[in-house]
Amino acid sequence: MKFLQGVFFIGLALLVFACQNKKEEVFDYHNYLSQGKFKEAEIMLSEQLSDDPQNDQLIIQMETIRRLRKEFPYTRADVKEQLREYFPDLTDEDLTQWENARQLEMRIIDGEKRYFSRAVSNFFRLNETAGKIREEKKGKAYDGVEDFQQTVIPQWFEKAVEPRKPFSPRRIKVNYTITLDANAVPAGELVRCWLPYPRTGSQRLPKVEFLEASQEDYTIAPNETMQRTVYMEKKAVEGEKTVFQISFIFETAAQWFNIKPGDVKAYDKNSKLYKKYTAERLPHIVFNEQIKSLAKNIVGNEKNPVKQVEMLYYWMNDNIPWAGALEYSVMPCIPCYVLENMHGDCGMQTFLFLSMARSLGIPCKWQSGWYLLPQTKNLHDWAEVYYEGVGWVPVDPSFKLIDSDDQRIKEFYLNGLDCYRLVVNDDFACELVPPKKFYRSEPFDFQRGELEWEGGNLYFDTWDYHLELEYLPATEN
Repeated sequence: MKFLQGVFFIGLALLVFACQNKKEEVFDYHNYLSQGKFKEAEIMLSEQLSDDPQNDQLIIQMETIRRLRKEFPYTRADVKEQLREYFPDLTDEDLTQWENARQLEMRIIDGEKRYFSRAVSNFFRLNETAGKIREEKKGKAYDGVEDFQQTVIPQWFEKAVEPRKPFSPRRIKVNYTITLDANAVPAGELVRCWLPYPRTGSQRLPKVEFLEASQEDYTIAPNETMQRTVYMEKKAVEGEKTVFQISFIFETAAQWFNIKPGDVKAYDKNSKLYKKYTAERLPHIVFNEQIKSLAKNIVGNEKNPVKQVEMLYYWMNDNIPWAGALEYSVMPCIPCYVLENMHGDCGMQTFLFLSMARSLGIPCKWQSGWYLLPQTKNLHDWAEVYYEGVGWVPVDPSFKLIDSDDQRIKEFYLNGLDCYRLVVNDDFACELVPPKKFYRSEPFDFQRGELEWEGGNLYFDTWDYHLELEYLPATEN
């Protein structure tokens, strides 16, 4: 009997061990995705969810696979068709060459090459020859940011711009609307909505005035909230779109610091600020060996933080071109992606800059929202660097060095910011007010908004956002 009992308990232990190993295998699903085994990963996750349907980690992993499929909708035949106008003699070998050069983004999904939704538009940015061919055929594409940099910023320096003092004040009225598709949720269900709202208090954004909301009941998050929102609720009506809208006026100004190496003091490395803003913060502020070595190689023996930031900025200007990005929620490590592919959008470049700067002991943080230039508007992310004795100074890695012989203009975004920034976030991946129940559509940044209902999160493919603006006369001060 004792022998049989021993065999029973050994068998039970082996069964538990096997289940644990299986569970660990499922949780390490990145290995499946890297091999393109999406269906296998979904099957394994589904099995686990049937036993543990409230497991947030499993739910997020399953949702990430769904989002990845949406990010890579095109087949190779689709991409050939998009490129045929510019490359009549296009071959599979051409595509393979561009894929290997990380200029035409694709990944294997269940044994088939699938291409990023913005792969072709990015390709013309990343491949110089292709860019010239398109320009010869279609003409040079208008770049609103470049237009602003070449026309407006030089005008500022024709006047007397006093370093560190805000200038060129603006008052901007914003109407922001989120529209949920009809029948996206059952009729009568309550839809919860978070809309972006400005954070105030800095010299560049001193004031905001709330005007109106589409719902009588709304909640404006406190200004101390790092990702600031206006929250509303509304019941869905069958066959009708569910609309949320807010209006506000905010005041903003440009600022240029003209920081010199001798302007800064040694850091107080025991301060809370220094410890917080030089810390690693996974998964997107990361101090792996590649990033630490790269940062050290870029700055060499330089110790002054002003010069170090300048060297990082110049390196990124020369080596990391802007390209349209995957949704951040599907990326396990954004700085790693940028270095692997040698391109990235504004937020991806900012995460790489923050990782390298912090790894060198330079305090810096995330800031984001929108740029609302007269020529163009868009979502945007940038950084702020803290210099002891000076304070927080804006650094915009993706707005790059400006083509100018005037060093002040050329390096404006190395230590300055224009007067058209709608700042919503002074951090990333923060809890919203009130807290969101389900996994966010964008778990790190917050610029477009967030929606959910009792049945779960409402992803970007179920709703649209729209920003209208009006430039108002600036106040005297």
